[in-house]
Amino acid sequence: MQWEIVIGLEVHTQLSTNTKIFSGASTTYGAEPNTQADAVSIALPGVLPVLNKGAVELAIKFGLAVGAHIAPRSVFARKNYFYPDLPKGYQISQFDQPVVGQGALTIQVEPLSGNAKPYEKVVRITRAHLEEDAGKSIHKGFDGVPLDTDGFDSENDNLTRLDFNRAGTPLLEIVSEPDMHSAAEAVAYAKKLHELVCWYEICDGNMQEGSFRCDVNVSVRRPGEPLGTRREIKNLNSFLFMQQAIDYEVQWQIDTLENGGKIQQATVLFNPDTGETRAMRSKEEAHDYRYFPDPDLLPLVISPEWIDAIKSEMSKSPEQMHQRLVVQYLMSPHDASVLVSNRKLTQFFLETSDFLLADPELIEKKLVQVIPYDERTLSADYIQREIATATIQLETNQIFKQCFNWLTGEMSAQMNRDGLDLSNCPITPQQLGGLLKCIADGTISNSGAKEVFRIMWEYMPQIIAGQLTITLLNGKTIVFESAEKFEPTAIIEKLGLKQLSDTGAIEKIVDEIITANPAQVAEYRSGKEKVFGFFVGLAMKASKGKANPAQLNDVLKKKLSG
Repeated sequence: MQWEIVIGLEVHTQLSTNTKIFSGASTTYGAEPNTQADAVSIALPGVLPVLNKGAVELAIKFGLAVGAHIAPRSVFARKNYFYPDLPKGYQISQFDQPVVGQGALTIQVEPLSGNAKPYEKVVRITRAHLEEDAGKSIHKGFDGVPLDTDGFDSENDNLTRLDFNRAGTPLLEIVSEPDMHSAAEAVAYAKKLHELVCWYEICDGNMQEGSFRCDVNVSVRRPGEPLGTRREIKNLNSFLFMQQAIDYEVQWQIDTLENGGKIQQATVLFNPDTGETRAMRSKEEAHDYRYFPDPDLLPLVISPEWIDAIKSEMSKSPEQMHQRLVVQYLMSPHDASVLVSNRKLTQFFLETSDFLLADPELIEKKLVQVIPYDERTLSADYIQREIATATIQLETNQIFKQCFNWLTGEMSAQMNRDGLDLSNCPITPQQLGGLLKCIADGTISNSGAKEVFRIMWEYMPQIIAGQLTITLLNGKTIVFESAEKFEPTAIIEKLGLKQLSDTGAIEKIVDEIITANPAQVAEYRSGKEKVFGFFVGLAMKASKGKANPAQLNDVLKKKLSG
């Protein structure tokens, strides 16, 4: 007999505020232990919480993004429990009157195995409430990490250490309905939620640093029966771990029930090394926490005008941007999804594209084409038609595909190598656009462009600092008149990387090669087409590697066929 899997998620997102939710202490990640623990964070007697307005606005922004009800009046409550990293003995949270009510999120599910096709699903969101994060307990050898690597000294390593830097960091806990029925659906929901909070800059989404943590409630039942007893898998900070943890937990529950056992409600942890879950404690109910309204905080009142002001400042949704990329830039749905998963990447792409679209020379040569776009007039049929034909339309817009490839290829590789991101990388959208233009109009080859890009990346900080003379790895010295002159065309000129695109000059080289190699010409004309590479090699050597490959191939084929 079949089993039905039932999954609901509780996602803790650290809000992107500079200060904590109830005090002015910094939320910067990575500071020395306890250097950001103020009087409120460690609950010194007599201190009072002061609500961070920015945290409330980010919660409202999330509610608007998922079409949720924003409560005109919500209440903070004390969630009472004892743990060493919770100095007050309670956590300030929200209980029965959260700031964000019911909403929904539409997800695209890619089945993890088999031949099943992708499908769309709506996951209901029960609520999202504001709360403060707890501190951090650090134990010797926890997850294989000794204490002397965590910022504390290595003496007395048998002790548990407490770091209250995180205590008081604002959290938005997003609770879904139990609408998911597979690991694939749960992962798709978590990824979509991650994309959404990052897109609207509600959260930085750094899962390694704990900014986006997932608790997964899993139960199984026979079809048509009441919900089974759930177990909660805590603190998953990886989509892969989530999938593995759910798969293991589901199978464990099914095996337990089929062997005559009973599922006890519990909180469990997932061990990625063994691929197994283990019980941490019995699962608490709401009454165990003795919630009651916090007497130190007034009810939170949100006016319609406040909501409207936040809504007016919100950018296009990820779905709207995806639509624009497909229609206006003729991107494949896959490539558009890759861009939309990273707001900074999308912005860099758009700024680079705007630079290219503003160049009359590119438009005149039909190397780039402006495609009108107005989201207000696009019908669903039109959008689907554009998506279906985007990959075969307008070869002239391959420059946008090239832009995407450079961003996700060459630039991403350099940023990963140097530990940078798009907010602090040395290349600007205009500089990348200038390089792409040189590739598009045949000024430089792809391999030459990579060399120019490497030089721009390596030496841009030096140029900005006013050092206008650079020495390359091969010992060659190049001097630039000003920082503004350190741009692709000037670098190409100074390095002698400009392609030979003069058809007459290429024909002259080809004529000389054909005259000097009659035997090979005869072989080619007798049907041995592999000899073609021989002529290409000679021509590239004669042009010192500067002949435009496409033009050279065309001229060679024409001459050899004659």
